[in-house]
Amino acid sequence: MSEQSKNVKWTASGSLVAIVTPMTEGGSIDFPAFDKLVEWHIQSGTHGIVVVGTTGESATLSSQEHVDLIAHCVKTVAGRVPVIAGTGSNNTAEALLFTAEAKERGADACLLVTPYYTKPSQRGLYEHFKRIAEGVDIPQILYNVPGRTMCDLSLETVNALADIPNIVGIKDATGDIDRGLALIARCSDRLAIYCGEDALNCELILAGAKGAISVTANVAPVEMARVCEFAIAGDAERAREVDSALRLLHRDLFIEANPVPVKWALWQMGRINRGIRLPLVELDEKFHVKVLDALLNAGINVG
Repeated sequence: MSEQSKNVKWTASGSLVAIVTPMTEGGSIDFPAFDKLVEWHIQSGTHGIVVVGTTGESATLSSQEHVDLIAHCVKTVAGRVPVIAGTGSNNTAEALLFTAEAKERGADACLLVTPYYTKPSQRGLYEHFKRIAEGVDIPQILYNVPGRTMCDLSLETVNALADIPNIVGIKDATGDIDRGLALIARCSDRLAIYCGEDALNCELILAGAKGAISVTANVAPVEMARVCEFAIAGDAERAREVDSALRLLHRDLFIEANPVPVKWALWQMGRINRGIRLPLVELDEKFHVKVLDALLNAGINVG
């Protein structure tokens, strides 16, 4: 590990959007629509872009598309906000490859999901993340989302990984506020804690989290940036006031598997085309009114 990474400084905070990957109706990546989304986010005050994560349909992209989209995002953002690239995998060799490619293409940091399907032990998880951190000299953020992976990164394992210099943060998407609070209490001196459950963003940031890696920010970037800014400043009243208008979105953007509802919502807003890749399909018609109501309740215009 280089001397630089032993002294790595990671300061990204606020609303980090887990950006969707726009697609044409034929299923190819719609790069012009992606560029427009990035510009909209930067103009709206979004504090960072998380590309090819869960919401970016990383699981349906080819390896080449994955690295090409990271490079494209870095070029489009052009240093205006941090770019965090999703580089996790269910096998360590592939995660190492994606992480090295992200560094080569100029990403500021990487987001590494716990290995899905393989169901490793806590010792296996520790060795997995340690190997990647030692192998690629770039800031790395752990990503715990047991509802997706059937793999839960324990507090004890996170605490051990926090001592590795270039492991700089964790996205907690357990949906358990007590877990988030425990992470803050135990590890926030060494890790940036990011909330990965939109309904808990405001309270966890008020408690000491550095920000949110947010799905809701895809459709409400201005409002999510304000929630995070107020909460980081300790202004609980204003943070909760803004967040209250987003509560239906926090709930109903997960009415079907992410990113199905949020991509449909963005299509209704005229921001992207309706493309999504199998095995994901467009939002079921029975949920249309519910998602539209959540958008309207948040003051978001639809076409």
